[in-house]
Amino acid sequence: MTRWRLRRYRVAMTRLTTAIGLMSGTSMDGIDAALIDTDGEGTVIPRGFLTIGYDEDFRRRLRPAIARALELHAPGPDPQIDAVAAELTGLHVIAVHRLLAATGVDREAVALIGFHGHTVAHRPDRRWTWQIGDGALLAAATRIPVIFDFRSADVAAGGQGAPLAPGYHRARSTGLGRPLGVLNLGGVGNLTWFSDDDWGSFDTGPGNALIDDWVSQHGAGTYDKGGAIAASGRVDAGVLAAMLDLPWFDAPPPKSLDRADFGSGAVRGLSLADGAATLTAFTAETVRLALLHVPPLARLLVTGGGRHNPVLMREIAARTGVPTESVEAVGWNGDALEAEAFAWLAVRSAAGLPISWPETTGVPAAMTGGRRG
Repeated sequence: MTRWRLRRYRVAMTRLTTAIGLMSGTSMDGIDAALIDTDGEGTVIPRGFLTIGYDEDFRRRLRPAIARALELHAPGPDPQIDAVAAELTGLHVIAVHRLLAATGVDREAVALIGFHGHTVAHRPDRRWTWQIGDGALLAAATRIPVIFDFRSADVAAGGQGAPLAPGYHRARSTGLGRPLGVLNLGGVGNLTWFSDDDWGSFDTGPGNALIDDWVSQHGAGTYDKGGAIAASGRVDAGVLAAMLDLPWFDAPPPKSLDRADFGSGAVRGLSLADGAATLTAFTAETVRLALLHVPPLARLLVTGGGRHNPVLMREIAARTGVPTESVEAVGWNGDALEAEAFAWLAVRSAAGLPISWPETTGVPAAMTGGRRG
């Protein structure tokens, strides 16, 4: 039945398709699930969105699975990682059922699910990337065809495998003025930029990950709510300068990174507040350095959890000199955007259309990707 529906979908590409996108980001806070109607091009109609937060017990199992994956030389069977992957997939099944119930949409009306899974290791320099989650199990449990493993084909072809949302940013930003930047601040930050006749994307550096980890290590919660902790501290200029003294920031894009490529060890010894202030300034400064690699921008639209941190948003605006606002200013849902992107990517993947381009990942030629569950 799955194969029949996908073949039928290929023929019906010009019609709008209903798809679900599922995203478990590097911030490890939970699953974003979005429902859209789209033609896989510039037409997108958001129809619903929800988030299912991970409880702390699951996060305690996910963190060591990520650490274990980083020890391995390539993706492969591993009892610890496989157990977490099965649990993760089960949580995504729940997310799908809750989204359908919340939107009142029948399962039969959904053509595809775009299932990102959770990145446990990203090593494009070694030609591999690893997102855990069982696409076949998700398809069987929901009885909806699933597209998953979106990044591997790009990485195997020599691309960075990330970011993958820029194509969706381009589809959604048609009609907005140029030059424009769309900055996603999840666990890792990434930028999509548009000039009048060109575009591109790349990872900028840590987004919220280091701040979240620092706050969590001090037992002060899972993130710096409203930037209140950072606002009460002072930036340590010496520590900040040392953190920025890395060749990675000078490397030309496209480029990507793993959540584990940067750590908060440099701020060890600072107070909770000063460490949070310094790490917040670090994220903002990495955005400034990223903008040195692109044409001057007139506007920066911010999506992802980082846009909820007013201290971080002010730091970015002050350090870059670019007007900075959340994507809600143009009518987008910044919490739903990345999940929507994977629904859109699933539609394109099923139709054999490109989901990554030389400008976005450095892959030699525009290419499709994803596997069918």
